[in-house]
Amino acid sequence: MTTQLGDIAITMNDGSNASLNEWRGQVLLVVNVASQCGLTPQYEGLESLYRAKKDQGLVVLGVPANDFKQQEPGTDAEICEFARSRFDVTFPLAAKTAVTGAQKHPLYASLTAAAPDAVAEAEWRERIGAAVNPNPEVMWNFEKFLIARDGSVAGRFAPGVKPDDPRLVAAIDRALAQD
Repeated sequence: MTTQLGDIAITMNDGSNASLNEWRGQVLLVVNVASQCGLTPQYEGLESLYRAKKDQGLVVLGVPANDFKQQEPGTDAEICEFARSRFDVTFPLAAKTAVTGAQKHPLYASLTAAAPDAVAEAEWRERIGAAVNPNPEVMWNFEKFLIARDGSVAGRFAPGVKPDDPRLVAAIDRALAQD
């Protein structure tokens, strides 16, 4: 990871401190997740993607956020229990984090600055309408940021882009192929 993005501190779901440097040299898919969203079933696809590609160097990092219609009201322990019991999630989860607005975490400030536009953004804006945040803010739950092995932001994908979407999978495969 580059010093800038890699050094950003995050709190993990278990309360421990980490930074993106923990995954230096790997491809990281950062996804803001929520347990009471219409897109919550994407947890299953994210876990499948993680299991299929983790040996190649992919890490999925779930970042629970309660920024959109309070669709992630639980505690960190409740969020972890939900993800593990309902979707058998084994990928790392951060603590609940603000991904938009005045309290936005520095990680999301950096990610949205590096990639202000998302693949399939127009489709998502049309589907959700006025509830969606304006660019470059995170639009909704399950937006995805792809971070290459070198720490650069390699892509941003709208919430409606499912984990098995060929556009996302191709981007991940390209990132995994790079040294």
